[in-house]
Amino acid sequence: MTLLSIVALPRYNCLFVSQSPSESPSRTQASELFRIARGLALLVAIYFAITLLFPKPDSVKPEGWRLTGLFLTTVVGLMIEPIPGGALVLLAVTLSSIIGGLTVKESLEGFGDKTVWLVMAAFFISRALINTGLARRIALFFVRLFGKSSLGVCYALQLSDMVLAGIIPSNGARSGGVVLPIVRSISELYGSTPAKAALLGGFLFSAVYQGICITASMFFTGQASNPLAAQLSGQAGYTMTWSSWFLAGIVPGLVSLAINPLIAMRLNPPEIRRTPEASAFAAGELRKMGSLSLHEKILSVVFVSVCGLWVTSDIHKIDITVTALAGSAALLATGVLKWEDIRSEKAAWDIFIWYGGLVRLGIALNATGVTREFANWVGSFFGGSGWFTLFVVALLIYYYAHYVFASITAHILALYPPFLAVLVAQGAPIGLVCYAFACFSNFAAGLTHYGTTPAPMFFAHGYVTMKQWWKTGFVLSLVNIAVWSTVGFGWWKLLGIW
Repeated sequence: MTLLSIVALPRYNCLFVSQSPSESPSRTQASELFRIARGLALLVAIYFAITLLFPKPDSVKPEGWRLTGLFLTTVVGLMIEPIPGGALVLLAVTLSSIIGGLTVKESLEGFGDKTVWLVMAAFFISRALINTGLARRIALFFVRLFGKSSLGVCYALQLSDMVLAGIIPSNGARSGGVVLPIVRSISELYGSTPAKAALLGGFLFSAVYQGICITASMFFTGQASNPLAAQLSGQAGYTMTWSSWFLAGIVPGLVSLAINPLIAMRLNPPEIRRTPEASAFAAGELRKMGSLSLHEKILSVVFVSVCGLWVTSDIHKIDITVTALAGSAALLATGVLKWEDIRSEKAAWDIFIWYGGLVRLGIALNATGVTREFANWVGSFFGGSGWFTLFVVALLIYYYAHYVFASITAHILALYPPFLAVLVAQGAPIGLVCYAFACFSNFAAGLTHYGTTPAPMFFAHGYVTMKQWWKTGFVLSLVNIAVWSTVGFGWWKLLGIW
């Protein structure tokens, strides 16, 4: 592990540190308490450094400046995580009503935001997809169709992840619960262990992970932070819907999904190119699963109906949150989804806390005028350059800044609003800026082995060295940038996004 990865991955350190047999529980608790206290003390120092050492813009009120310090400190806290992210955001929400000029009612308004409940409902539906086995059945179906070669296996798993990304807003759930076990099973089917990664596993693990980053960028629900980017865009005056995001992402996304495995195969060439056993394995697993159960049939109808209503929301005007909640309610009413499933969906409730809190803090921060002041300040340095030059420079900086982020959410919170404000102030088309930075946030996570939740899941299996992972990530970053800045921007021009 590099120093950077240790700093950027505090949430995964538990994977590499075990308690010594001689270490007492009280000593362990004291050590943990010291770690937490040290991290929180650092955040307090950052807060006072921002609020006391940096000059407050004249147009910003004192409470607005304190709220700015609280927001930026929270972003740093999400990067170093002295305590879990949800707990940190809840602490920030509480403090916003003490030092940030908000009332308790105003501080808690984010938890009633409809986008927050859209994400929650999508998580509930995704739990049903995994519990019933329908998500795995979809993945095996694609492997049976296209899995007769190593390249075909990669395409099959990318396609299955793309289908699931339309409604499962957790790339970690899709990867850990569906895609990753199949990648490992097929690799071992051909005797490809971590010690024999060159046979097949090295290619599959690296290429399939890169595909997950692409599918996350293709849908409003492709990754939990995408609705957050849409929320920030809405605050800037540009609306991003499920259907508009789908149209924007489908063409450049499919092109990237088609090209990336070819490049990854050159970078990590598998010794085994023909994999007829993989297709047979998938067929065998499908036979074991038998025909669709009643719950799977009901879920299939709900899945197709929800996605169909999302795609056509611009026509019938039914809010996509209503559609998602109706889908969840239908699954509960038919017994496909149990109330215990809702109660035990820890990832959803964790997101409810941090996402709802951050939505409210972001809205409050925007109201202070700080973002506008920052845009004016940065714009003064590029007065004669024009928006296009600034757009290119900012997008590249934004993309490769992900080397220091272990979270797409933290990346978006830290850099999306200021870059959006600066570029719009310079005359850049707001639609182009909103979609470019939102989509690039996702496939930038392919740069490292800690870029987003599935990264350490895949990397920890040991099939790809860190050097090879970073090399693949960098080369494919060039490919993705080339595809989305040509095919993507051109497609968005045809759609009238800019």
